[in-house]
Amino acid sequence: MIVKQFEYKPLSHFSYALLCGNEIALVDPERDPSMYYKFAEENNAKIVAVFETHPHADFVSSHLQIHKQTGAILYTSKLVDADYPHTPFDANDSLQIGNVNFSALNTPGHSPDSITIVAKSENKVALFTGDTLFIGDVGRPDLREKSGNQKSKRLDLAKAMYNTIQTQFISFSDDAIVYPAHGAGSLCGKNMSSEGSSTLGEQRETNWAFKTQSQDAFVNHLLDSQPFIPHYFGFNVDLNKAGAENLNTSISNKNVKLQDEELESKELIIDTRNEEIFKEGHKSNSINIMALEEGHKFETWLGSIIKPEEPFSLVAISFNHAKELLSRVSKIGYENQLKSIFTLGDTTWNKLDKIDLQDFKSNKNDYTIVDIRNQSETNEGTFFENAITIPLHELRERATEIPTDKPIVVHCAGGYRSAAGSSIVARELDQVAVYDLGEAINQFK
Repeated sequence: MIVKQFEYKPLSHFSYALLCGNEIALVDPERDPSMYYKFAEENNAKIVAVFETHPHADFVSSHLQIHKQTGAILYTSKLVDADYPHTPFDANDSLQIGNVNFSALNTPGHSPDSITIVAKSENKVALFTGDTLFIGDVGRPDLREKSGNQKSKRLDLAKAMYNTIQTQFISFSDDAIVYPAHGAGSLCGKNMSSEGSSTLGEQRETNWAFKTQSQDAFVNHLLDSQPFIPHYFGFNVDLNKAGAENLNTSISNKNVKLQDEELESKELIIDTRNEEIFKEGHKSNSINIMALEEGHKFETWLGSIIKPEEPFSLVAISFNHAKELLSRVSKIGYENQLKSIFTLGDTTWNKLDKIDLQDFKSNKNDYTIVDIRNQSETNEGTFFENAITIPLHELRERATEIPTDKPIVVHCAGGYRSAAGSSIVARELDQVAVYDLGEAINQFK
């Protein structure tokens, strides 16, 4: 058994291909299946099975497309009540692919329908734990109160996670390898490692969830200070339960317009260019969510600021960048609400003034300061007295809470989020000067 791990870094997502002789099984594939097809071709092997550990909240899976294109059988828990063609796969079910035996553990906690896939060959045991067991943490239990076939309360799922950790992995030896669906940076947990795998023995020693503790202590720790829930999470759960349409079909009718020069826009514009370029000139009705680097969490913030089915357009820096953006939008299933993509021509655009940093340092009381970090961050302290705290994912809905009698300064922890935040405030409160503190926040730490 050869395990190939694939990582999509913007969403901190791990997916897997298991080469079992001349056949391949996939676990939790991402939206674009091309990498799995390439792996199969390189190994002269056929994809015969796809395992879904649960209906994912933070990305769209390509399981249905893979089934239609390869004939691979889809396996997931019967508790999902999946709408796509599938074979139920739960405890006591097993499957032989080549020299590898696959079985399932029902491991509720992150969701009521989560399973762990157990793959055993002669000298190796691999546990594909989905969002149940991460390296250093376990999955959050608060994502299924409003979506999916089974809507479960977070307290009930937290208790289920305690039971899962206490009972479901006990029979496996320390050398069993844990392969999770996510690493650090994902919003599906709060304190996971960036490592892509670990031994079960190492997790028993280092992961807080395996420590001897009461159910109450476990539940309180698990529920405390979980990250915010982006708008798109429930939408993706339902989309994955149904099965997403073919990626190429879904994005085929999206055209790119080059050198657009229309200043005014009635529709919402997401401008993905660098913040400095955005401030020098942009269309009206624009929000700046940068998407120029792999490290830019564009998908997360797009799905946190923009609601499912809300129409929007994108500004790119080039034709190739536009194609890349379309791929990134599709990772969270937002391509159907994308109206257009364009680059900007050479005309007179709207500008955002730069902050006079020295004046701000000397006269902070002359400004309204808005801290857009997450609640878990602001709970640990603020950089400025009397700052108004509104997390970025709530800013569009709550911008009118910000007084307009003084110029407004927006900040986050490092500069990326404040580019988006300042553009949102400027869009919502156009009667007052709005400044982005950006990376200068580091001078106040």
